[in-house]
Amino acid sequence: MAKYNEVKTFIEANKRNPSKYDDTERCLFCNWIRHNRKLLKSGQLKEDRGEKFNELLIMMEEYKRVNQYQ
Repeated sequence: MAKYNEVKTFIEANKRNPSKYDDTERCLFCNWIRHNRKLLKSGQLKEDRGEKFNELLIMMEEYKRVNQYQ
């Protein structure tokens, strides 16, 4: 829950998702997000944590980066 709250406050404060290219953000947030996605897809994530994580994924989808070059 502590890491979940950290990621949520980071997204709300910065209005963006954590960068996978910045070393500090990758170590703090991206690896945790990737690990929990893997657990969610394999069905190993507990149900109450899965609901919270799905809420976080929905919030991340709102701030998803769009490629401006087309």
